[in-house]
Amino acid sequence: MNDLQKQHMSRSAIGQLSRSVVGRVTGRFSRVFVSSSAVAATGRFLRRQLWAWPVIAAVLFGGAGLWVHRSVERAMQRQRIDTLTTIIDADVTALQTWMADQRHAAELIASDEQLRPMVQELLATSTEKSGRELIDAKAQTAIRERLGERLKQRSYTGFFLVSPSGIVLAADQDPPLGKALGGYRNEFFQRVMTGQSSVSKPYRSPLLLTDENGELRANVPTMFTAAAVTDDAGKPLAALGLRIRPDDQFTRILQVASSGTTGETYAFDRQGMLLSQSRFDDQLKEIGLLADLPESRSILTIELRDPQVNMAEGRRPKLRRAQQPLNRMAAEAVQGNDGHDADGYRDYRGVEVIGAWRWLPDYDFGVATEIDVDEAFQPVYILRRAFWGLMTLLALCAGAIFVAMLYMARQQKALQKATLAAKQLGQYALEEKLGAGGMGSVYKARHAMLRRPTAVKLLDVDSMSPAAIARFEREVQLTGALTHPNTVAIFDYGRTPEGIFYYAMEYLEGMNLDELVNRHGPLPEARLVYILKQVCGSLAEAHGLGLVHRDVKPANIFLTRRGGLHDFVKVLDFGLVKALEGPEQASLTSANAIAGTPLYLSPEAVNQPDQVDARADVYAIGAVAYFLLTGSPVFSGTSVIEICTKHAQTPPEPPSSRLKRPVGQDLERLILRCLAKARQDRPADAANLLRELEEFHINGRWTADDAADWWTNRPPQKDAKTPTSDGGVATPAKAPTTSIEVTAVFADGKG
Repeated sequence: MNDLQKQHMSRSAIGQLSRSVVGRVTGRFSRVFVSSSAVAATGRFLRRQLWAWPVIAAVLFGGAGLWVHRSVERAMQRQRIDTLTTIIDADVTALQTWMADQRHAAELIASDEQLRPMVQELLATSTEKSGRELIDAKAQTAIRERLGERLKQRSYTGFFLVSPSGIVLAADQDPPLGKALGGYRNEFFQRVMTGQSSVSKPYRSPLLLTDENGELRANVPTMFTAAAVTDDAGKPLAALGLRIRPDDQFTRILQVASSGTTGETYAFDRQGMLLSQSRFDDQLKEIGLLADLPESRSILTIELRDPQVNMAEGRRPKLRRAQQPLNRMAAEAVQGNDGHDADGYRDYRGVEVIGAWRWLPDYDFGVATEIDVDEAFQPVYILRRAFWGLMTLLALCAGAIFVAMLYMARQQKALQKATLAAKQLGQYALEEKLGAGGMGSVYKARHAMLRRPTAVKLLDVDSMSPAAIARFEREVQLTGALTHPNTVAIFDYGRTPEGIFYYAMEYLEGMNLDELVNRHGPLPEARLVYILKQVCGSLAEAHGLGLVHRDVKPANIFLTRRGGLHDFVKVLDFGLVKALEGPEQASLTSANAIAGTPLYLSPEAVNQPDQVDARADVYAIGAVAYFLLTGSPVFSGTSVIEICTKHAQTPPEPPSSRLKRPVGQDLERLILRCLAKARQDRPADAANLLRELEEFHINGRWTADDAADWWTNRPPQKDAKTPTSDGGVATPAKAPTTSIEVTAVFADGKG
């Protein structure tokens, strides 16, 4: 496989399988089967069209430049995120250590045995007398004297002693005595009364407190560390809170580590309010987010809202501050999620930044560290300008040539289609194209003598190669050897005078099981078993001949009406079938290649693809049954690797749990047996599975009359275009008869 193909495959919508999952296999799951004939066709084309070499050189050079550019940018992003993650982890660790020290200090002071009689005296006073008596109580003076020296030693600026009912029993000031706390302060101290020491979030104090300049002001930011004062039996008597100046300690800890000249770390609450001091207070005053007063501070003033413009550049937001949404980081963090963003988002100034964040559930606030994008990626911008200058020159030269080549290719395709439409394939006249897959196209055709509709599958002219022809012939021969009525029938096989290989098969009207569930929802148990028996009958014949289908899935099981029978099943697409004996087939279907569809792969098809047997089809039948019963696949995920890993390692959720309602025990037990991770725990083959289906009890009833009634009264939609199993598009009533949606398989790195 050359570098250009590897690059193309790495950008596919589905992605690559990791080496740890597929070992030496290189390939991708896709609707396009890349065969070795493409390499041969490319070689012939290049020998005839020498003008293509400059285009290829330009594409390769541009691709290499783009790869280098993106690699550098991704490396820079990773480096910056690693740096930010290290900073925030260090800051959070330091903050948690500091808060643990504060809790320990509060516990140590609260455990002073001499405080207990004073607290008990104040508790008795608070139940009988007013706040005036609390002020004049001897215990009040004693507590202040007892705590005064300790508070100074540890830089605490005051204290509160709060009763279980939320009344302030003692404090370093007289005004709050005898008053009940409310809001967050009451919640905090009540939590401490349960015996759990804690540190509060910063909040604005309603009391007159000294600010950093020593002036008495209201609404000064404050916070508490608190612990319970207990009696001799360990029962909490009151909560002792020690006041901390957040801008003196809390903010300073967060500012210990930062990145660059624009980096900062700060804390914020669930409403997005800053709980620590911003490093940009002067800039915030310039852009109008803070009042231009000496005492104005960002702590407990600025909210992390997205102004949707860069206010640092003098732009004004269209929405008022209260109407602006939280920025991307805050909106994610307040949901309790940790994360990072290397692509950039707007901070509270509207400046593009990258950042990392952590949410601390024990304290109900978050911590974020950020740096301006312009500073973070300045080297990338220099590289980007140089790169795009060169790319512009390449694009001007290669663009026109590529467009001309694309136009010529489309014209050639259109000419091939027109030629095919006018040709007779022996006794078959092509009428309309039903779909296209990696190896060829499927047409609706009519036999000249029998006048019956037929589906004809053609091997694409561009796919002509010995390997492609051998694979095509093998599919025909293996499918043609099967005679079960529930297996799609092969009528004819040959090639046109132009060398186009084809085979003719029965044309079916109806829908596949994927379409059935998507249109009409999950199936009742009785109908599910009715269909599964027919599927097992078809595959039992194949298993008896030593063949494994390897691509059993809802899209390859077609539901139709046949000879007066309704809900009649046809198993399609034996293109990936594997002969259990016969090493001569190894070059056609690699024993080391993963084959099938990710949602229905057995664990051994993922981990040991060279050891699949009939029990891999049994696993797929169980997965199909699960889908028909619940309306959803056994496992889902955002990537092929994730789905394959779940098939290999994760136990399936019982259908009854997925549906949240009872399911027939026999049916559920059998489905879960089919989905067993160990092959020996599954039925040995489709014949054994069919016998078990015949024997167990079924909830409900589904007969041929029920099927006929369903098809009569609930016909499939005729107007909805749906993907066929061959990767094309067809109406539900006239879907193609076979599936050629297969996995690209590569034995040793050669397509």
